[in-house]
Amino acid sequence: MDEDFEMPTTMEDGLKNDEMDFGDDEAYSSSLLKVGEEKEIGKQGLKKKLIKEGEGWDFPEPGDEVEVHYTGTLLDGTKFDSSRDRGEPFKFTLGQGQVIQGWDQGIKTMKKGENALFTIPAELAYGESGSPPTIPPNATLQFDVELLSWTSVKDICKDGGIFKKILVEGEKWENPKDLDEVFVKYVAQLEDGTVVGMSDGVEFSVKDGHFCPALAKAVKTMKKGEKVLLTVKPQYGFGEKGKEASGDEGAVPPNTTLLISLELLSWKTVSHVTDDKMVIKKILKEGEGFDRPNEQAVVKVKLVGKLENGTIFFEKGHDDEGELLEFKTDEEQIIDGLDKAVLTMKKGELALLIIAPEYAFGSSESKQELAVVPPNSTVYYEVELVSFEKEKESWDMNTQEKIETAGKKKEEGNALFKAGKYARASKRYEKGAKYIEYDTSFSDEEKKQSKALKITCNLNNAACKLKLKDYKQAEKLCTKVLELDSRNVKALYRRAQAYIHLVDLELAEIDIKKALEIEPDNREVKLEYKVLKDKVKEYNKKDAKFYSNIFSKLTKLESNETNKADAKEAEPMVIDGKA
Repeated sequence: MDEDFEMPTTMEDGLKNDEMDFGDDEAYSSSLLKVGEEKEIGKQGLKKKLIKEGEGWDFPEPGDEVEVHYTGTLLDGTKFDSSRDRGEPFKFTLGQGQVIQGWDQGIKTMKKGENALFTIPAELAYGESGSPPTIPPNATLQFDVELLSWTSVKDICKDGGIFKKILVEGEKWENPKDLDEVFVKYVAQLEDGTVVGMSDGVEFSVKDGHFCPALAKAVKTMKKGEKVLLTVKPQYGFGEKGKEASGDEGAVPPNTTLLISLELLSWKTVSHVTDDKMVIKKILKEGEGFDRPNEQAVVKVKLVGKLENGTIFFEKGHDDEGELLEFKTDEEQIIDGLDKAVLTMKKGELALLIIAPEYAFGSSESKQELAVVPPNSTVYYEVELVSFEKEKESWDMNTQEKIETAGKKKEEGNALFKAGKYARASKRYEKGAKYIEYDTSFSDEEKKQSKALKITCNLNNAACKLKLKDYKQAEKLCTKVLELDSRNVKALYRRAQAYIHLVDLELAEIDIKKALEIEPDNREVKLEYKVLKDKVKEYNKKDAKFYSNIFSKLTKLESNETNKADAKEAEPMVIDGKA
């Protein structure tokens, strides 16, 4: 703008910016305007008429740095200012009171490339004072504004502590997480330009951070290749104490704001493979596509196993012959941690696995091909998934294949159950039942076979869940069986067992009595009925004791209150001897 005409930085003549907040609704509703239409924005007389539509669906937000061309006129058409006449766009920070309120409120409703005419009442412009000599008091103004572009500036911690200005947009949509290891370059400066820290490339874990807290906060909002300028307040820099100079890093005085240029070059995704966080996977090279092995897939990998001290105890696929390690997942052909991790990998992916003893070789010494793994060792594997062949899914099978595969899964589950491997057996039964879950396309004979297999798989899975103390799931599985066969004694018996453990004794008794009606001489059911009766007696005793204690406490309390009242009545009247 002309040197003798500036947008005011304070708005003493109008409402303050923080009193006006129309949010995203105003931006959205104004985006529905058609060329030539006019609409009021807010409730203070600000009007917007669309001259040319903009691009996309994004709008600038408070804090963003916007660039516009404009022409300002009075209502009689008198022009008082124009960036177009100067041939230079005007830049300012939106929503920070650097311009009149009508601008802050109007421009945030515009898209990139949009041209609009704003009619701004005096209350949202220069008020009673005007701006002599060009703008008279109480003047309504019109601005023809074109939004050329804007640079996003985000308050990433929502407390004014770190502002991020994007200089170069990044790729894709992913952001690093706490466990990930990022590779960045940065330059940190004081506000006077003094460099206090820099690196052309440094790697660090997001959760551990680097240089100052702001770097870890910022990278979690960035994409690969993104370059930003951070304005960092002391609480996310070096606080009240500042930082002494050390090595190549300069000193940071106390309570100093920093300006940090930061570029996220790349990062390695780190994740917990197991819920107990005992198997960690760090991706060294991304794989192809989205497909991953399923349970009982045949996989081929390159593999190097090391101890914590770097000793290699196993290696396959890296010699001249390049013979790969081949195994079937979920068949205990390799250690559990490696088995579980491979199921999370894509073809071509290279990863570093850190596996705790519980998922490796446990508390026993283990002789491997190249070295001995001591007891209780955390092991490290570098594994590359070269190829895999998934076990056929149900949707790729015809009806007879589904029935045959369900039968096979049942037999595998039986073998695992007998070996005491209840969790793995449960997965086999569950998979078997899923193959035949939907049987609408089956023939009558196939439906009979399917029903028998569903009953067996769900019943046996319920037995697994009881062993694993997952009584809720055991109850649900038995209920599924009873929906198919309401007189199934095993289902009634196992559901009763689940109810007893869930302390739903009335329902347990109903199931046991029904089972005995069907098979009066069933020894297992009779024994369970005895268990139930003992439980009822036990809980009755507990209830009796509980209520006895309550009554005892109440009686004692009443007795104490009575004694206090008696004592109060027995107190002699005291007179003042000084009277």
